[in-house]
Parts: sequence; C-alpha cells; structure tokens
Amino acid sequence: MNGRALVAWNLRRLRSARDVSQERLAGEAEVDRTYVSMLEREEASATVDMLDRLAQALKVELTEFFIRPPEGAAPPEPLRAGRRPKSR
Repeated sequence: MNGRALVAWNLRRLRSARDVSQERLAGEAEVDRTYVSMLEREEASATVDMLDRLAQALKVELTEFFIRPPEGAAPPEPLRAGRRPKSR
C-alpha cells in the first residue's frame, strides 16, 4: 500500500469510527469538502500541514494516518449517504 492509499484508508477509518461526515470534517479543518473526498479516493495528496489540520479536527495524533491495516482487512465502511437532520 503506497502512502496516498494509506492516508486515504486511515482518513476514512478515523472519520467513520467517529461518525463524522466529510462536510463536517472539512468545516472543522477549514478545507473544501470535495478535497476531503479526493483524499479518501486517492485523487489528491495532502501536505503535512493539511494532515495536521485533519488530525486536529478528528482529535487524533498525526501518526494515525500512517497505521498499516491488518493483512486482508476489509476497507472502512463509508457513512450512510445523505445529509443528517439537524438535532434540536
């Protein structure tokens, strides 16, 4: 697994585990939602500064983006599509 794929895997893993949408993560990291999507689809590569902002928004250490998944592990499940209703 190359570096871009590793970051994409872990970004989705962390986001899914915390039930954070791409839109919410993008807002908290002050980046465009499409950029988060591109990172997860391995269509863009993030700078260390960007990974640091994403890590802060997810409340994890930067090193979390570089954890190798176990051999044969299934890809992280995406969150349910669509916007969530606003809580009152």
